[in-house]
Amino acid sequence: MQGLVIADRRLGQDQPPFIIAEMSGNHNQSLQRALDIVEAAARSGAHALKLQTYTAETMTLDLDRDEFYISDPDSPWKGRSLFDLYREAHTPWDWHKPILERCSELGLLAFSTPFDDTAVDFLESLDVPAYKIASFENHDLPLIRKVAATGKPVMISTGMASIAELDETIRTVRAAGNDQIILLKCTSSYPASPQTTNLRTIPHMRDLFDVEVGLSDHTRGVGAALAAVSLGATVVEKHFTLARADGGVDAAFSVEPDEMKTLVEESERAWQALGKVSYGRTDAESASEIFRRSLYIVKDMKKGDLITPENLRCIRPGKGLPPKYYETFIGKRVGRDVAIGTPVSWDLLD
Repeated sequence: MQGLVIADRRLGQDQPPFIIAEMSGNHNQSLQRALDIVEAAARSGAHALKLQTYTAETMTLDLDRDEFYISDPDSPWKGRSLFDLYREAHTPWDWHKPILERCSELGLLAFSTPFDDTAVDFLESLDVPAYKIASFENHDLPLIRKVAATGKPVMISTGMASIAELDETIRTVRAAGNDQIILLKCTSSYPASPQTTNLRTIPHMRDLFDVEVGLSDHTRGVGAALAAVSLGATVVEKHFTLARADGGVDAAFSVEPDEMKTLVEESERAWQALGKVSYGRTDAESASEIFRRSLYIVKDMKKGDLITPENLRCIRPGKGLPPKYYETFIGKRVGRDVAIGTPVSWDLLD
């Protein structure tokens, strides 16, 4: 596993985390707000912006039956029909080009999650550099086969998928001749709780499937994302909005610009701090070694005086012998006059 490249951006363990701002439905059906979100994402330091490409008609049916309504009491969309929700949340397809163009102007990579074949064809016409498969579609092998056949990097959220399902999904991508796969650990609840996020799965997935692994995070705040980086996540995706108070279908579990800026900065610091397995003094610690404790004479002594706890102590700075020799010197006599503040060395002994 050597990492991969999206456009001109390299992703991998040897690179800072790749941070994706997910717009989703936070544009609230305003193109101007969508463009404002792009600009806020760029100012925050995010590396990419992600859209979702579908229509209500490509997602579901406009039917008045129980299974076409959301009944989960904990869902932010409880009581809504799937069709109405997707109609409100979708990003109009004629918005994609101006959004992608604005991203390009601001140095943001931009790509999308397609939800059916027509969306893939449309996104290919826009020459997006990568694709994301949503958790609810990670078992849709015909769609995954279509996306994989583009030859572009494929990010796959893992929400709800068993190991067997993920194995089948990854085999499908690889069978299409595409090995540019990133699995995103994901909990498909909105918002997700830290207790159900199970980030220890990240290194396990990386080892099991030999792919890059990241996090698609629906928890509030940035704590889970930073913890994921410490476990080797190379990608972090967070839903992004201008202000949660503005409302919208995803506002409740989206981060605002100041939080995104914190995520970008602190995730890179977390990655830098991982370093390597290291013991002993580092070059950066060289100047601090003087402040280690060592043995010092703390009272004036005459030649032949006995070394006792009253005139020998372990103190800072560190120019004397290490404290481990304290007992060796107690009860010995000095071979010359010694002034207070003299670091202990072997030539002090009689």
